[in-house]
Order: sequence, then C-alpha cells, then structure tokens
Amino acid sequence: MDQAQENQNTQPETHPESFAEKSAEEKSVAARSVSELEQLKQTVEQERAKSEEYLDNWRHAAADFSNYKKRAEKEASEMAKFLNATLIARLLPVLDDFDRAMQTIPENLRGLTWIDGIVLISRKMQLVLEAEGLKPIEAVNKPFDPTVHEAVIHEETDQAEDGTVTAELQKGYKLNDRVLRPTMVKVAKKK
Repeated sequence: MDQAQENQNTQPETHPESFAEKSAEEKSVAARSVSELEQLKQTVEQERAKSEEYLDNWRHAAADFSNYKKRAEKEASEMAKFLNATLIARLLPVLDDFDRAMQTIPENLRGLTWIDGIVLISRKMQLVLEAEGLKPIEAVNKPFDPTVHEAVIHEETDQAEDGTVTAELQKGYKLNDRVLRPTMVKVAKKK
C-alpha cells in the first residue's frame, strides 16, 4: 500500500475549483488576445490607408513634376525661337532699303558686277533671316486681314473687291508664325 499512497501523492490534484480558475484565466487571456488582435488589425488597416494615401500623393507629385518639366521645355523652346526677334526686327529696315535700292537701279547699270554683288548681298541676308524663321507676309490681291495687315490707305475703286489689298506699301514679316511686323497696305473700297 505504500506504493499506492505514493502514486496518489505524486499525481496532481484535480479540484473543480482550480480547473474553473484556469479556465476563466484562459478565457481572459484569450479575450485579451482577440482584443489585441483586433487592435492590431485596425492599426494595420490604418497604416495601409496611410500608405495608399502617400502613394497616391507621390503619384500626383510625379505627374505634376512631369507636366512642369514638359511646360518648361516648351517655354524654353519658344523663348529660343524668339530670342533673336529684337535683332531681326532692327534689321528689317535694312531689308527694306535693299528692296528700294533694287527697284530704283537704272536699267543701264543693272549689268554691272558691283550691282550684282549688292543683289547677292541682299539675297544672302534674306536667306540668313529666313533660316532663323523670318517669312514675308503675302498681301497683294488677298483679303484684308487685320491680324497681319495694317491698312494705311483706303482706295475707292471698281477694279477690286471691297476689302481686298491692292498695294503693299511696306513689307510685313512673320517670325516663326508670329507677326513681327504687319504689312502696311492699301485696301480697296467700293465706290
């Protein structure tokens, strides 16, 4: 019997009270774990929402920067096109002088080599300016367009339709599709 008593002494006691305490304790721990798990899930969702917001903001910033970069490149390109506009505008009277000189050369002097040299210089200057984007505005026998023509004289006539340019008094020019100087014109007016 001694052994039987020893076996009983070494085996843990199972009282209903201690089992109930452990069960309540385990339930409490489990409830806390579930509560902590829910809090962690909420925290993860909040952080995920923040990261989505940050990513969305970053995408907007990247798109804005890309648009800014394109706009800056376009503005730089436009500025480069018209950087020489002031200089070219100051050279237009020289072109006008060459044109007037060519129109007034007497016929008996037209065959001289120095006259041909001046004609070549005039043409070379026109080609250089054309390479920079300068183009003359066509006016004669065209309808009057106030965006490219400046009406200096209105002439009553039956020879042309009302509002048609009959003469060019000073040549106008465009620089890269912008009017640098409007053409001064005479415009027909019905009698």
